[in-house]
Amino acid sequence: MPKHGAERPADPQDDEILGKAYDSRLLARVWEVTRPYRLVVLVSAFLFLPIAALELLQPYLIKVAIDAHILVGDWPGLTHVAAAFLLALAGLYALRMLQSYLMNLTGQRVMHDLRHRLFAHTQRLEAAFFDRNPVGRLMTRILNDVEAVSEMFGSGVVAILGDLVTLFGVVAVMLAMNWKLALVTFALVPFLFAAAAYFRRQARLAYRALRTRLARLNAFLQESLQGMTVIQLFAREREERQIFESLSLDYRRAQFRSTVYDASLYAVVEAIGSAAVALLLWYGGGQIWDGLLTFGGLVAFIEYTNRFSLPIRDLGQKYAVMQSAMASSERIFGLLDREPALRSGDAARRPESRSRARSSIIQFRNVCFAYEGPEWVLSDCSFEVSAGECVALVGVTGAGKSTIARLLNRSYDVHGGRVLVDGVDVREWELTALRRYVGLIPQDVFLFAGSVEANLRLGADGVVSRQALERAATVANARGFIASLPGGFGYHIRERGANLSQGQRQLLAIARALVYNPAVLVFDEATSSVDAESEALVQDAMGRLLSGRTSLVIAHRLSTVKMADRILVLHKGRVREEGTHAELLRRGGLYGHLYELQYGR
Repeated sequence: MPKHGAERPADPQDDEILGKAYDSRLLARVWEVTRPYRLVVLVSAFLFLPIAALELLQPYLIKVAIDAHILVGDWPGLTHVAAAFLLALAGLYALRMLQSYLMNLTGQRVMHDLRHRLFAHTQRLEAAFFDRNPVGRLMTRILNDVEAVSEMFGSGVVAILGDLVTLFGVVAVMLAMNWKLALVTFALVPFLFAAAAYFRRQARLAYRALRTRLARLNAFLQESLQGMTVIQLFAREREERQIFESLSLDYRRAQFRSTVYDASLYAVVEAIGSAAVALLLWYGGGQIWDGLLTFGGLVAFIEYTNRFSLPIRDLGQKYAVMQSAMASSERIFGLLDREPALRSGDAARRPESRSRARSSIIQFRNVCFAYEGPEWVLSDCSFEVSAGECVALVGVTGAGKSTIARLLNRSYDVHGGRVLVDGVDVREWELTALRRYVGLIPQDVFLFAGSVEANLRLGADGVVSRQALERAATVANARGFIASLPGGFGYHIRERGANLSQGQRQLLAIARALVYNPAVLVFDEATSSVDAESEALVQDAMGRLLSGRTSLVIAHRLSTVKMADRILVLHKGRVREEGTHAELLRRGGLYGHLYELQYGR
């Protein structure tokens, strides 16, 4: 028997382990996503130059207005300067609006593309991945994390680039106007950057914690809403509220911590900027007294100082956006880089040339499998199903019956041995072709929100006529209850088929299988949760569906398996007995014991 090396489940809190605050590799990958929209991004980036020029022009116009016109009483000249100032403002706001529109447009398109890629990639991942990852956590990736990356285009890295252009422009203009006064202003720059560096580090940790707690909250909320019936059944509302309150409180505290750091950075930078203005008034006033500086020049310097400190003051918010985007990018690309464990084989077998009317052969050869840990679900399990044969699998809970169905359509891969369909290992089949060839009707039938007709057409090749749907519904004994529904085939089924009974859902699943028409069919506990009347309808429909088709029927109710050509009795992961219902009863072994437990005779 091969050693079992099953992968351990991922810790839901692994999201706290993140990389650098600014990762050039991640930024390069985000840039790669923008390939179709790079012209728009480049146009937006070039707009920073005229925007910065108009920003820098305004304080200079104020200087000219004061020194050349106000102080000398030149009102006509002042009118021209004021008009130029208004034009500069109008041009600035127009360019800002255009740039904001272009960058948000890019962000929305990137968000759409990333969500599409994530959803398509998630569909390719194996069943074991979803066993280890809560649905709410995946929803956080596809919704919240992608939105955080989109926000980076509107107010993150692009805005920081614009701030840098403006900062360098301000420094150049101030040095050109009066380098001594500029150095007085720059004397407080080290304090500005020290404060920004400290609060950036704290914000980095805060935003990581914020995203992690949001993922936990989403995962719990999704699970609770999905299991609300069970919560109410066991009167666990109070306990669930307490858990939700605790998770929500953790998220709120993390949000408050990030807000505190943002507010603290804003306040500190504002205070340092005010101190810089005070220094300018003190030193600049002396220069005006000595005739080395004009009054308009001092006012312009104060304006330039505000424009110098404003980007640093807003750096907290922009850094928060970048932190969130980097953390989200790491998770998004981590999920995209997670290769599916199950891939189509080199042969990539496709059954197009094979007639659907012809039945198949199923073979399990010394199969070993375990989900997690050292406990084998199947251990050296071997059996064969001949062409056109209907074989039933019975056994106690945990014997491995449903596992056989999952291995047959390759939801999981064996850890030892081989599973063959038509003499070809399922690992050599093309996955989509295999799953169209081997149909599975599970115990818990899943119906999508939508019409009855849309659910019946699910997975069918090409266009299925309405007559074909009606024939399938008739054969499946579903036509009667469909006709009684308001709107018939157009009746809207709610999420998970909540407005239908278990028996009705099961009949629809059988009708869907008839439309789907797989060559091999597996019924997994088809009548375990239905009443006696529905069970009779389901069994009658099963008899029609399985006639002449290679099939496996998994059941706890032994009344369901009497129609089978052969019955396999599983015990501790192996086939212990096989034969017809009558033969196994005469032997009196495991099957006889199960029969006695169910019927008391």
